[in-house]
Amino acid sequence: MKKKETKRKGLGKTITLLLVLVLIGVGIGFSFKPIFKNLKFGLDLQGGFEVLYKVESIDGSKMNSDKMQATYKTLSKRIDSLGVNEPEIILEGNDRIRVKLAGVKNEDEARKQLSTVATLSFRDVDNNLLMDSNVLNASNAAKVGQDSAGNPAVSLSIKDKDKFYNVTNRIKDKETGKNLIVIWLDYEEGKDSYENEQGKCGTEGSRCLSAATVSQAFASDVIIQGNFKQEEVENLVDLINSGSLPSKLTEISSKTVEASFGDNTFSKIVIAGIIGLLLIVAIMVLVYHFVGLISTICLLIYTLLVFAIFWTIGGVLTLPGIAALILGIGMAVDSNVITFSRIKDDLYKGRSLESAYKQGTKESLSSIVDANITTLIIAIIMFIFGESSIKGYATMSMITIFVTMFTMVFLTRFILGLFVKTGYFSNKTAAFINVSKNDIPDTSKNEEVKVKPFSKVNFIGKTKFFVGLSLLVIVAGTVFTIVKGPNLGIDFKSGSNISLITSEKLSKDELQEDLDELKLKATDIKIDNKQTDIIVSQVFDENKVKKVKNYFKEEYDASVDISVISNVVKKDLIKNAIYSILISFIGIILYVSLRFKFSYAFGGIVALLHDVAMMFGVFILTRLEVNTMFIAAVLAIIGYSINDTIVCFDRVRENINKNDKKMTKEKHL
Repeated sequence: MKKKETKRKGLGKTITLLLVLVLIGVGIGFSFKPIFKNLKFGLDLQGGFEVLYKVESIDGSKMNSDKMQATYKTLSKRIDSLGVNEPEIILEGNDRIRVKLAGVKNEDEARKQLSTVATLSFRDVDNNLLMDSNVLNASNAAKVGQDSAGNPAVSLSIKDKDKFYNVTNRIKDKETGKNLIVIWLDYEEGKDSYENEQGKCGTEGSRCLSAATVSQAFASDVIIQGNFKQEEVENLVDLINSGSLPSKLTEISSKTVEASFGDNTFSKIVIAGIIGLLLIVAIMVLVYHFVGLISTICLLIYTLLVFAIFWTIGGVLTLPGIAALILGIGMAVDSNVITFSRIKDDLYKGRSLESAYKQGTKESLSSIVDANITTLIIAIIMFIFGESSIKGYATMSMITIFVTMFTMVFLTRFILGLFVKTGYFSNKTAAFINVSKNDIPDTSKNEEVKVKPFSKVNFIGKTKFFVGLSLLVIVAGTVFTIVKGPNLGIDFKSGSNISLITSEKLSKDELQEDLDELKLKATDIKIDNKQTDIIVSQVFDENKVKKVKNYFKEEYDASVDISVISNVVKKDLIKNAIYSILISFIGIILYVSLRFKFSYAFGGIVALLHDVAMMFGVFILTRLEVNTMFIAAVLAIIGYSINDTIVCFDRVRENINKNDKKMTKEKHL
């Protein structure tokens, strides 16, 4: 009677827990839509325009953080006038600014608005530069004011009063007609001069804003006065505030993605993601039964939390970010697989379900933690050295690692622990974790272990075959590298990439005629059904981008994307790629040496070098393009490959410790 009562209570608790989980699952399902709807999508998923600028001081002085911040603020104000939702302005190093305008409708207007940022300069009547906008306060450099007669005027807020005083003091002593300070907006050398503009200063259409007579030195804020209307003053204030830059911008790379490309990419990603998740769910349930189902529910919570955190920090979801999320899902499931495998191992040794659960979760924890930390090291290195898209990948990787530790380690174990405590599955191990009762030895009868996992597969016996295969791929890849070289993308050799989507498949002959017409020389042409990619060695400027884009639109009614990588950017990408890979190896060596031994770290690095060499060999032999995403893939392999190695190291260390304890015990006996 007591056994039946216990079973009924266990069944009741199990059903209650299942109902709670079902309700949680339904709640998660309804939560996905609002969070996903409010996420910000990058230009590779919704189309848009991206440009990387080199920032230089107009007076030749060295750029500093103050000047970069002033440039940042100015660009922000300029972009606001474009009406773009959620623009990205990213400072890169000491002299680079990357601007991403996802969803921008008019690329030409955006490019013009960004590249013609107004710059204010103070010059003498001979057009010599006296001061630039460095003398003005970076914020609110100008405001609407009045002159002595009460007429609308522009009030300038002076930051460097000493310099302003010295300049005005020097100018005031010049002869009449020469004691003027001419204020210019967007002065162009060789084109603008005070001699030509002196009768137009302060009028509409003239870049000469004012020509003020200096009769005394000033060490305070000043007024630009003229025959201004109120509206003209307000416009002038906006121009000065948006243009009081201590710098000039030079475009060194750009990328345009039309909405059709973004929509096409996004739909493929969604389909691939759903198929991948369904396959994971099916495999987990088939292989691990009930615990696989729990893992699936936690996986849904995991995915929701990743998106929620990404949305909270204002992240922009891009194609590399989604790739990191998908790989993160694989690693999250991996952590459960490690735990479930340890529980099964302990059941095969004759432990009870409760004992196997406690021991298995305990023994698997160090492997999971070590594996995640090594991946975190790689993600941090990618974030530090990677360019914009790689930083997005790294950010998503770091989020997935922390969420994995919470959902797939803590939460999964907590939920499984509740079900184990009900006692309902104590004699139903096949339903719980796919371990038949017949495979569990009866320790009270001194039965031997019946099942030894993987004992039927002689992995070591296949060593010669796999080593030979690896050597073949690596040697063949090396020979091909020497003979033909890698298929480098424009990221690593500079140039421009033209991507076309047309209603009909194009031929190489007609494309060659088009390239001759445009006076372009293609280094590679790839035609995949209705999508065509043309790589040319020329680095397009904004006028060439516009010309090429318009040509293919008129000729084929094509959707056209153009990416431009300058030689400057190429060198930085190569340098950062080398640094990131080398520092990744050093980071792993240090961590593994601390957690295990240096000999383990050396073995792990040799295995990683093998994996990277294999990947590079496959890329060389198949002529796949080597670009920045290839570097991201290499770093991902370094991070995820070391996971398997860490799991093996952890088990080796555990077995060595057990043997040491056993030998110590035998000595004492």
